[in-house]
Amino acid sequence: MFSFDKRSVYIILAIIVVINLVNMGTAGILSLLLTIPGVIIAISFHEFAHAWMAVRLGDDTPLRQGRLSIDPLKHIDPIGIMMLMFCGIGWGRPVQIDSSNFAPKYRRNGEALVSLAGPVMNFILAFLFTLIYGLILKYAGLSFISNTPGKVILTMIEYSIIMNIGLGVFNLIPLPPLDGSKIFIRFMPYNVRNWIYDHEMWFYIAFLVLWITNLSSIIITPVMNWIYTIIVNAVELLLSLF
Repeated sequence: MFSFDKRSVYIILAIIVVINLVNMGTAGILSLLLTIPGVIIAISFHEFAHAWMAVRLGDDTPLRQGRLSIDPLKHIDPIGIMMLMFCGIGWGRPVQIDSSNFAPKYRRNGEALVSLAGPVMNFILAFLFTLIYGLILKYAGLSFISNTPGKVILTMIEYSIIMNIGLGVFNLIPLPPLDGSKIFIRFMPYNVRNWIYDHEMWFYIAFLVLWITNLSSIIITPVMNWIYTIIVNAVELLLSLF
């Protein structure tokens, strides 16, 4: 029986990376390099938010495992970050939690709150980067915006905004292993929850189908555009007050 080990996964990933690099050309590679800071920040803060919320609710597991940190080395999964850069879908190292350690008043909703913290952090970062982008356009002056360093900085900020909104929205899809499955299952009736747990593998298959066929973009893109519009409008309103 054929099976994948970690080495096989890395070989397949390397092939995907090489194929993409060949197809990208010089301009595409330069554009890809500018996404790296946004990818690292999006994933690192996403996983940090999970850890922070778990600790706030009473579980010190992430703290003991060194995950209550924004250090990318604590959170980056090599395969996950490469998949996010080349395939548009990625992940960090999952934060382990023990819900039995939550304070009694949080045990019912604790896992949902921990799961929600990651996407919320991404939306907060998207807002902050949009605000920074707006402040640069308003106060930096044409000389900065029109020169090469200024263009590079603005492009990196744009990618950071897109990465954070995309990661936040993607993780809210209510399918395992995404955060959304742990959030929305909390609102399901007891019998439905048990049925979902018993048939969890089928939801993993549905997730893979959405990913491989790119059907997920049909769901994600309109939501991303909607959230982006809300953030831009909020930033424009805020900047108009100064």
